[in-house]
Amino acid sequence: MKIAYIASYPPRECGIATFTNHLVQSMVACGSKEEKPEVAVIAINDSDQKYDYPSEVEHVIRQQHLEDYHEAARFINQSGADICIVQHEFGIFGGDNGVYLLPLLHALEIPFFVTFHTVLKEPSFIQKSIVREIAQRASRIVVMSQLAIDFLVNIYGVSSEKVQLIEHGVPDFSELTNPQQYLVSNTLKRKLIFTFGLLSRNKGIETVIQALPAVIEKHPDVLYIVAGATHPAVLRHAGDEYRDSLQKMVEDLQLENHVLFLNRFLSEKELFAYLTCCDIYVTPYLSEAQITSGTLTYALGAGSAVISTPYWYAKELLANDRGLLFDFKNSQQLAKCVNDLLDTPGKLRELKQNSATYGKKLQWSQMGARYRQLARKILATPRPTVVNTKPIPDITNISPLNLSHIRRLTDDTGIVQHAKYGIPNLKEGYCLDDNSRALMMMLMAQHYRRNKESLELITTYLSFIQYMQREDGNFRNFLSFSRQYLDEVGSEDSFGRTVWALGYLVRFAPNNSYREFAQELFHRSTQHFATMEHLRGRANAAIGVSHYLAYHPTDEGMFKLLDILIQPLLDSYDRNHTDDWRWFEYNMSYDNGILPLALLHAYEVTGDERTYRIAMESIEFLEQITMCDGYLTPVGNDGWHQPGKCSPKYDQQAIETMAMVLLYQQAYAVSNERDHLEKMYTAYRWFLGENSLRVPLYDSETHGCCDGLQQGSINRNQGAESTLAYLISHLSVLKEAEALRQEKPVQTTLITASVLSSKIS
Repeated sequence: MKIAYIASYPPRECGIATFTNHLVQSMVACGSKEEKPEVAVIAINDSDQKYDYPSEVEHVIRQQHLEDYHEAARFINQSGADICIVQHEFGIFGGDNGVYLLPLLHALEIPFFVTFHTVLKEPSFIQKSIVREIAQRASRIVVMSQLAIDFLVNIYGVSSEKVQLIEHGVPDFSELTNPQQYLVSNTLKRKLIFTFGLLSRNKGIETVIQALPAVIEKHPDVLYIVAGATHPAVLRHAGDEYRDSLQKMVEDLQLENHVLFLNRFLSEKELFAYLTCCDIYVTPYLSEAQITSGTLTYALGAGSAVISTPYWYAKELLANDRGLLFDFKNSQQLAKCVNDLLDTPGKLRELKQNSATYGKKLQWSQMGARYRQLARKILATPRPTVVNTKPIPDITNISPLNLSHIRRLTDDTGIVQHAKYGIPNLKEGYCLDDNSRALMMMLMAQHYRRNKESLELITTYLSFIQYMQREDGNFRNFLSFSRQYLDEVGSEDSFGRTVWALGYLVRFAPNNSYREFAQELFHRSTQHFATMEHLRGRANAAIGVSHYLAYHPTDEGMFKLLDILIQPLLDSYDRNHTDDWRWFEYNMSYDNGILPLALLHAYEVTGDERTYRIAMESIEFLEQITMCDGYLTPVGNDGWHQPGKCSPKYDQQAIETMAMVLLYQQAYAVSNERDHLEKMYTAYRWFLGENSLRVPLYDSETHGCCDGLQQGSINRNQGAESTLAYLISHLSVLKEAEALRQEKPVQTTLITASVLSSKIS
């Protein structure tokens, strides 16, 4: 058996590196010579640091380099490893909260399991998403406390059957002989209180220092030793400010002879010596939110008398008289605990004995055997067959539609353009683009349940469009929150999207009153079709005209206007496409799916074969750029894609995904080829986490959609554009899934009159 390990690793100085080193050694040592597993460590470097790694480190990942994670996945897949073990802590991996780990795990072709060193009670959106994605893909999750299991099950929704408790391992401290030789000379013959670990403000060292005067009054030979370098992340951002403040406190309290700072990462023998020789070990952490602690576990393993604040792991580990607890920041209570133990040698010995007895159960020889047993169990379990395509599921597998965020963003003027997280950002006002999309989305939604609210929202958005139309039929785009126009003429994109929405309303109006109003606004705008210059504006408008013609198929004048809009797209394709570049322009920029989508809509009402051929050729080419990895990777807005160059991956926008969903839906409508539906659903799942970072953009708590997928993070703002893009995509998938469930032919429209009233809340 060959095992790949992903973690930090010595000589990097961090707790997880030490943990991983012990785990590797113990899993090798726990079997017979013939069964010793091969080892391949994939080490995570921090901040581009370089280390002189031992021979078992076969590959290195630079923490903040996403390409290294992809390369590491390829290395592991080709290394001959049978299984992979990952040590997870949000801070050791790159990207926002370590999100870069997800693409690596997604690309692994061998089973893996993950040890969570942190499980948060109140995770952020991205933290919760990361844990859920890991739990979904991992064969098992290992945690070190029962409370961690409870959190995973009740907060993250992880199945309890997938989680296994394996306690934090500790070395066999009895192997160290004559530990006094490793102590600093002036610590001998003193009563020692000890704390170790990387130094940062949450450690609460000041609580112990403040307790010392009361302790020294009764036990003047006490020495408090604080061992450990400042945490590297703290050192980079704040220097030694915290350590300096502690030393100042020592001086102010005149404790220079009673406090010793060992400002370095102790060797293992030194650490064992201090843990073995100290009278009392203290972890004075300031917050309960710590699900595990290697330092505390080591103290028990060494048979130390432990006093701790009641953080989660301490309460669990020190139960049954294995240690004492004192309240957070309560130096007086700590002083009393210390004095009671030092005054009562029998009680101190009993506490050490209880600690040592339990610590023997945690030795790495036993923990390594449990990890190895788990690895063998996973390898003996058949893996489920992975299906790369994502066919349209049954309707019951699609989340119910929820419009609560749309209601939150909408007032009596229209839908607000932007949001800060899930809160409307009123300062940015409104835009025509979003109200046009909102009108179309509500028309789609009201076919599932007609009610007073949906009609009121349709009225609000349509009224906004009317308010933004100029006397000459063109449209403004931006409106302040105080209803003041912010431009005279909007962009061609906003004009085209509004024509699209009006044409859609003509086709799917809830009653004639709405249709007649839409037709009036629509016809007033048509005089500007001939002067449009930009392809995307023309494409959006052409989709609206195609919807109009689907309802008015005998309007010859409108067919001529459709030709005015479509012909420049066809001509541009003829000018720019080559055998290797089958596209309308020299580069791929934004909203790319709209261009072939417009041609497919035009083909639906005209039947023109040239239009269909160019549409399908460009769709196939667009797929090669954006769907080559088995999931959608839209061309990023951080630069455009040009021939012979790599497509920019980020900043990915929700409207790109919406365009692809609608494109594949329309391709299916005009071709009846089932694979277009499967690709439609694959594109839709970009919102749900099937993307290059493996994190969802749709927020199931706010029911909004994040504004973009960035390199290493997501834009957590949930404005109208992204949320409407998600909802339009969701409704499109919902419609197709319902049509398949009912085994009815799918009509060549974006929406049918099917009723799914229970699917909207």
